[in-house]
Amino acid sequence: MKQIVLASNNPGKARELGQLLGPLGFEVLPQSTFDVPPVDEPFPGFVENALHKARHAARHVGLPALADDSGLCVAALGGEPGVHSARFAGEPSSDARNNTLLLHRLAGETDRRAYFYCALVLVRSSLDPRPLIADGEWHGEILAAPRGEAGFGYDPLFWLPDLGQTAAELDATLKNRLSHRGAALRHLLARLEAHPL
Repeated sequence: MKQIVLASNNPGKARELGQLLGPLGFEVLPQSTFDVPPVDEPFPGFVENALHKARHAARHVGLPALADDSGLCVAALGGEPGVHSARFAGEPSSDARNNTLLLHRLAGETDRRAYFYCALVLVRSSLDPRPLIADGEWHGEILAAPRGEAGFGYDPLFWLPDLGQTAAELDATLKNRLSHRGAALRHLLARLEAHPL
C-alpha cells in the first residue's frame, strides 16, 4: 500500500478517504500521525488553500499529501461566506452563530441560491509541478429557518428543491453520494486512474 498523508486531523475524513482510496492501493494517514503543525489558510480561493495545505503536509512528512478546502457560496452575498464558511461569524468557530449571521445577512433577500463547493488537491511531493486537482459542487437554496437534525454546519439551512429536504434531513449515505465532497472524491478517483502516482 502506498501511503498518503491527509492534510487534516479529522479521523472521520481520513477513514472515509481511506475507504475510497484503499481499493486503488493507498493508505490514508491523518497528518496528526506525523505531528504536522497547523498551517494558515490565507488565500481567497478554495484551490489555493487546499494546495497550500497539501504542500505543507508533504514538506513535513516526505509523502504524497491530500488536502481539501470547502465551503458555502451564496449568490446574493457575492459568494460569501466562501473560504470563510467555518468562521463566518468569527472565532471561536460556531455552526449556530454562522447560521444566525447567514440568515441575518439574507433577511429580505429573494435570491436564495447557494452551493457548497469542495476542492481536493493531491501532491506527489511538496514541489510537485502538476498536482492533481479535483472539485465538486452541490446546488440548492438557503431557507429562512433551519430544518433537520443530522449533518453539521449550514446543512439545516441548505434546501434541496428536487428532494424537498434540507441536507440535515438526508440519510447519511444519500448525502455522501450527492454532496460536493462526494462529487470531488469521484472526480479525484477518475484523475488518479488517468494519472497514477
